Amino acid sequence: VSLQHLDVQLLMWDMRRSLDPKPLPPKRCTIQFQYPELAENRRNWWLVIDQGEVDLCGFDPGFEVDLYVRGELRAMTAIWMGLDNVRAAVRDERVMLTGDRKLAADMQTWLGLSPFAKEKKLVA
Repeated sequence: VSLQHLDVQLLMWDMRRSLDPKPLPPKRCTIQFQYPELAENRRNWWLVIDQGEVDLCGFDPGFEVDLYVRGELRAMTAIWMGLDNVRAAVRDERVMLTGDRKLAADMQTWLGLSPFAKEKKLVA
């Protein structure tokens, strides 16, 4: 497991599969992930969580966004792999969270980690 081969689609699908909706409010939550360094057609992704179901959209689903998560793909991948954490990434301005403060504060809990996060890490 390393940061050598970054793939936004794989990252977002993995996060969708492992996201824990239990800590989220009972209302529909829309979380937009923005990767500014990527091409326009791969830059924005939305996770829509409604009644425990998690959907991933590569296009604007048209719902009000509750939380914007903006950062480089490498930073979000490092968080997902357990090489970094949300609090440190926000503190060091590698990731910016805008919107619902509770969703932002609890992001590490509902986001979870890759199943490979416990494997030996190779940082590239």
